[in-house]
Amino acid sequence: MPVAPEVEYVVPIPDGVSASLDGFTLTIKGPKGTLQREFKHEKVKMSLDEKGVRIYCALPKKKDAALAGTWRAHVKNMIRGVTEGFRYELKIVYAHFPMKVSVRGRKVVIENFLGEKTPRYADIYGDVKVTVKGNTVIVEGINVEECGQTAANIERATRIKGRDPRVFQDGIYIVSKKG
Repeated sequence: MPVAPEVEYVVPIPDGVSASLDGFTLTIKGPKGTLQREFKHEKVKMSLDEKGVRIYCALPKKKDAALAGTWRAHVKNMIRGVTEGFRYELKIVYAHFPMKVSVRGRKVVIENFLGEKTPRYADIYGDVKVTVKGNTVIVEGINVEECGQTAANIERATRIKGRDPRVFQDGIYIVSKKG
């Protein structure tokens, strides 16, 4: 059953940002870099005009209308990424054994977690930059999905199994998201 006769969203493109659509691939260029993403669906369509990026669907079903809204959010995140960028701050928390966190290549290495002899690793996705300053880990990049997945990987690497989390609160936790 159709939701509305037509769903249409227009995402304006700010000054200093350019967009191009080649087939199903949208490319956004801005001062911080370039992002590309493929938007392909049989009912939901995307085009560029003087107002911005136009996302529309004629006679949508509920899922088609929801997908159009999701595409709008993706385009907004792409524009925000190339203009402002994204930044996640994580805090290193330990009570008994001091953790040593470092970045080696495309991995975050966590040593001496709860006194363990073997280090734990977390993958860094895409063009994300990870820096460790004291008890703070900073994840920065222009793609929100890559930044979020990298921060989640770091947080998940220090998950404690088989112990009471109220007593063993050691780990690396996301404390703020910006962008």
